[in-house]
Amino acid sequence: MVKGPGLYTDIGKKARDLLYRDYQSDHKFSVSTCTSNGIAITSTGVKKGELFLADVSTQLKNKNITTDVKVDTNSNLITTVTVDEPAPGLKTIFSFIVPDQRSGKVELQYQHEYAGISTGIGLTANPIVNFSGVVGNNVLSLGTDLSFDTATGNFTKCNTGLSFTHADLIASLNLNEKGDTLSASYYHIVSPLTNTAVGAELSHSFSNNENALTIGTQHALDPLTVVKARVNNYGRASALIQHEWRPKSLFTISGEVDTRAIEKSAKIGLALALKP
Repeated sequence: MVKGPGLYTDIGKKARDLLYRDYQSDHKFSVSTCTSNGIAITSTGVKKGELFLADVSTQLKNKNITTDVKVDTNSNLITTVTVDEPAPGLKTIFSFIVPDQRSGKVELQYQHEYAGISTGIGLTANPIVNFSGVVGNNVLSLGTDLSFDTATGNFTKCNTGLSFTHADLIASLNLNEKGDTLSASYYHIVSPLTNTAVGAELSHSFSNNENALTIGTQHALDPLTVVKARVNNYGRASALIQHEWRPKSLFTISGEVDTRAIEKSAKIGLALALKP
């Protein structure tokens, strides 16, 4: 893939992954296997309180075409077909859900040395059209993310973002919710040898004049074990430890406590992913 500014979803992604990825209060278990003809099968179960959800997904790769099919507990059949680089820098994604006849969607992604574009349209009579674009390079980039509802003639989403990347830090600024929310994020690599990094995200809502601040860090105890911690201005503190006990197989335990209501029980999440 061509190196460049990436797609709009890449703006602030490093900070979001540090602060929110792998934290959970549910119990999740997944097992993946691979057949002799190259079909990958993954079974996943999630326990949320008294509710248990499960799905089975398969993935088949044939040259530059990847087909993903997933069946969930609601009897939905979710299919995604991805064609990677039918032309240089281009990716095509087609998805639909059975029995939802209005779920069909086509998406095109194009990445260039100085631009990244993603556009999608629903396969309905009055579709929602999505467009996002980024211009710049791998140091400084500016982008926008739009959604237009052809049925009502209104924009349902209008976001803009700015990203700055240095050797060991990434800073981004986003204006979301049609100009109602301003967010700034920061990601800094402290030590590449121990995968130590710090990050922060500050958001301000103009409509209700509220601020939200989250600060987090991560550190590798050894090449197979990572610990993370975060805290926000609402007094919620979280931590997790993730261990790769065999290649691609991860065990994660995370917890969250409300420091303003310490008498309440802490939320504990477990995740186990087994891959061949």
